[in-house]
Amino acid sequence: MRSLKYSLIATLLLTAGVIVGFQLRETIDAPPQYANPMEKFKEVFDFVIYNYFKPIEKSDLVDKAIIGMLNELDPHSFYIPAKEMKEIQIQMQGSFEGIGIEFAIVDDTLLVVAPLSGGPSEAVGLKAGDRIVEVDGKNIAGIGITNNDVFKLLRGPKGTKVTIKVKRPGVKELLEFTIIRDKIPVYSVDYSYMINDSIGYIKITRFAETTFREFMQHLRKLKTQGLKHLILDLRSNPGGYLRMAEQISDVFLSEGKMIVYTKGRIPESNQEYFATPFISGFEHGGLVILIDEGSASASEIVSGAVQDWDRGLIVGRRSFGKGLVQHQKILRDGSAIRIVIARYYTPSGRCIQKPFDKSTKAYEREIWERFQRGEVYDSSKIQIPDSLKFKTKGGRIVYGGGGIIPDVFVPRDTSGTSPYLTKLFVKGIFREFAIKYAERHPEIKNQYQNGFKFAKQFQVDDKLLKELTAFAEKKGVQFNKKDFEHSKKYIAINAKAMIGRQFFREEGFYPVIHQIDNELQKAIEVMPKAIDLYHQYYLQHP
Repeated sequence: MRSLKYSLIATLLLTAGVIVGFQLRETIDAPPQYANPMEKFKEVFDFVIYNYFKPIEKSDLVDKAIIGMLNELDPHSFYIPAKEMKEIQIQMQGSFEGIGIEFAIVDDTLLVVAPLSGGPSEAVGLKAGDRIVEVDGKNIAGIGITNNDVFKLLRGPKGTKVTIKVKRPGVKELLEFTIIRDKIPVYSVDYSYMINDSIGYIKITRFAETTFREFMQHLRKLKTQGLKHLILDLRSNPGGYLRMAEQISDVFLSEGKMIVYTKGRIPESNQEYFATPFISGFEHGGLVILIDEGSASASEIVSGAVQDWDRGLIVGRRSFGKGLVQHQKILRDGSAIRIVIARYYTPSGRCIQKPFDKSTKAYEREIWERFQRGEVYDSSKIQIPDSLKFKTKGGRIVYGGGGIIPDVFVPRDTSGTSPYLTKLFVKGIFREFAIKYAERHPEIKNQYQNGFKFAKQFQVDDKLLKELTAFAEKKGVQFNKKDFEHSKKYIAINAKAMIGRQFFREEGFYPVIHQIDNELQKAIEVMPKAIDLYHQYYLQHP
């Protein structure tokens, strides 16, 4: 009887299970549909907000939902919170409002590296080497101040006042300055100078709203100094505005030559850009563009256009490989989203976007993988399939599918590296030592007419190097004789360059550091080939 009872119960349970199973299957097979997918999102959102075991900020949850949604699209569509958006706008619009100083935090003190030229700090007499110890009556020395703290204290709306107290070397009492904040330019063209009588150098760090105007100012300056040929440095330039890339390319290309074209899903995303008769500046003469694995987006548009038209030589290492056009929408709360709306193509038809069909993490690791497989040291290890071969207007072979491959490859230089040199860089020894050395030797400023004279004449002797290594030991970098001898040339040049910057700004830095810049030296070496390319190919394909 007991067995029969259990058998009946089992049968009933099985039958009930089958019935429930059929009911569940019917529900799964024919679920009710949402008339609008957003109704589903709102239903889930409301359910979570009401039922979650602890309170949730609705705005935080929305932000995270937006981030998650955009992460599913591609590595270059993303959300920008309002706070971050302000800083990005400062960088891209080319100005911010503040007192106008370049600063460093040294020994837990805010040090004025230099007042920015034409800024309010320079106007009131603030000098390089001044240490700001009070801001509006509040002590800021020895309290662990950070860069963000400095921005909050010293940046502010144009026309507002800030009072600071300064400890100046050689002056016993504190000096007090009241500074009226003003608009401070943020430059995207770092520096330019004449390397020799005919070759000029210009470095662009990003493509912001003011880049074209800045570039033309530097170009005109170099022309007055005898410019005939140009080295354009786009290394580690992450890109920026497409319009700026278009205008910079137009400087080098004659009227009617295609610069870039874009293809997207909607008609508005399909655009073609050509060189115009309105922009010129350097359509004749030798041109070399420097790129590396940090050169992306707008940098690749300029490099691709110049390469495809045989207008100049590309020197360095394979660029990043970002061939996507983004559109930005600013939201009402000051945040923004950027989504990819198209791919761009070089004049020969190349799309240089590297694959992103894997995870975002795999995409971001791709640059590291170039180092692991040795591509940055050996061009034969660049992995580009033959199916992505294209031809320039003159018939030279170029490649798509993952960045701009240079015409002249220059391996990453590791000849003078050592663990000791790396520690000097990581600990910021060169900069801190240069600041203190400049304070002890103010006479250097008057010994040399300008930064170029300093670069040629100033000598780093053994005494200076001993001072440097002793300073490094005090900062926790133990001296290593073997490493020091191996890296001695690089240590001396970096020390000299940073000292030069203290006295002569970029004019005392770049002409020095370029002495150990293998990529720049190669660019100078191949300039005759760039000139030949211009005559043999570019001029033959109007």
